[in-house]
Amino acid sequence: MPEVETSDNASILNDDPVDSAAHRAGRQPTLTGCPWHDVNEMLQAAGLRPTRQRMALGWLLFGKGARHLTAEMLYEEATLAKVPVSLATVYNTLNQLTDAGLLRQVSVDGTKTYFDTNVTAHHHFYLENNHELVDIPDPHLVLQKMPEVPDGYEIARVDMVVRLRKKR
Repeated sequence: MPEVETSDNASILNDDPVDSAAHRAGRQPTLTGCPWHDVNEMLQAAGLRPTRQRMALGWLLFGKGARHLTAEMLYEEATLAKVPVSLATVYNTLNQLTDAGLLRQVSVDGTKTYFDTNVTAHHHFYLENNHELVDIPDPHLVLQKMPEVPDGYEIARVDMVVRLRKKR
């Protein structure tokens, strides 16, 4: 659970990125810089079997650095790369990778969900004109007041999406 530090009525979210899938699975992946090898290691460290489809989609996802993709965007990339997968398989794989802690799901509105390869604590700008999600470079955003949490619940994480549009 992320900790929320409070001082002078301001809250700062401190979400420790050490809580990764590999950490939960008990071993750190040995990354070499080779995308194919690294995807295999990431999947195994997270307890997922490296099937051909997971390997191919993982290579497309993680081989290009930190990115924000919808399932439809990844499906289009897979089709262009001649990876034989259905849109349902893409959704299933993205959800499995999210459950394993290798991706972070970011909902922009009720109909648009992005998957973020950067699972560390950070927030986003959503560029409404381009339908693009962009990392906010400042990791020290201040929240003035956190809401009371109902009994029996705890804050899992705080996602902030700041919507931007071009000036008219």
